Amino acid sequence: MDSLVDTLNRNVLDLDYEAEADRIADRLRAITARTLHRRGLVVAISGGIDSSASVALAVRALGPDRVLGLILPEQDSSDDSAARARILAGHLGIRVETHDIAPALAALGCYSVRDAAVRQALPEYGPGWRFKIVIDGGIQGRFNRFLLVASDPSGTLHERDLPLDAYLAIVAATNFKQRVRKTLEYFHADRLNYAVVGTPNRLEYDQGFFVKNGDGSADVKPIAHLYKSQVYGMARHLGLPERVCAAEPTTDTYSLQQGQDEFYFALPYRDMDLALWALNHDVPAGTLAATLGIDAAQAEAVYEDIRNKRRTTRYLHLAPVLVEAVPEVA
Repeated sequence: MDSLVDTLNRNVLDLDYEAEADRIADRLRAITARTLHRRGLVVAISGGIDSSASVALAVRALGPDRVLGLILPEQDSSDDSAARARILAGHLGIRVETHDIAPALAALGCYSVRDAAVRQALPEYGPGWRFKIVIDGGIQGRFNRFLLVASDPSGTLHERDLPLDAYLAIVAATNFKQRVRKTLEYFHADRLNYAVVGTPNRLEYDQGFFVKNGDGSADVKPIAHLYKSQVYGMARHLGLPERVCAAEPTTDTYSLQQGQDEFYFALPYRDMDLALWALNHDVPAGTLAATLGIDAAQAEAVYEDIRNKRRTTRYLHLAPVLVEAVPEVA
């Protein structure tokens, strides 16, 4: 049996970050100029690690004068996210524009539709409340279900099961956020003859943790092959500000602070990275279990959760499906 299968540790995710940064920068230069025929790159920067590493790599490839950063907050965004994004933009010396998308979202019904759906599960929900959606069941080997967790104005937490129609309505309304942001990214890209950078890491890309025609839409995705742990390593190697490098991943989507593992992934990202790597390299569930300190049944449930998400989110990766091929533009 191969030694990587016999034993498993986090060193399997080690990278030569300098060589990898040069390789990504070289590819970005070639893709921008020769494949896409664009003059520069637009990156929406949230202050999170993925967009931060992506914009830094864009600057390494093209220089700060040919990179535009966009800060696109709305009413549920953390103030700290925008603050980190501004610190990053100043550190890299790039141009940056800020657009508050809350008025557009309100006009589209994002908040009103979402709040009406929340009240299906929690009728008392109203002004001054905050909420998030959390996932439950995957690591226990059960079907995933979604719970509404809300904080009332006094700070008391309330938890409710979410009916499917309410869950779908909340997600559909919330997806307006990513799609409006992408509209602005492409406006600026068209205005400048730039290309749009997508910022998913490998874990998000593999597991379909993005909105189709929202944050999943882009002309180039420079870090989709990097595990999230590697993105953190790349950010530190590139010398990004500590406030950015130390930020824990959140969805920055709901009014109540929410980790990505609460909403979507079965485990925190460091463990999910290792689980995804292990599954990709045919490491038995028992070996993963020993490394993570969980039992073999839980590890197998994590593997199955990864497989299920690949199946159910495959359509997010698909280009529009033609009834008949058009070979002239294939």
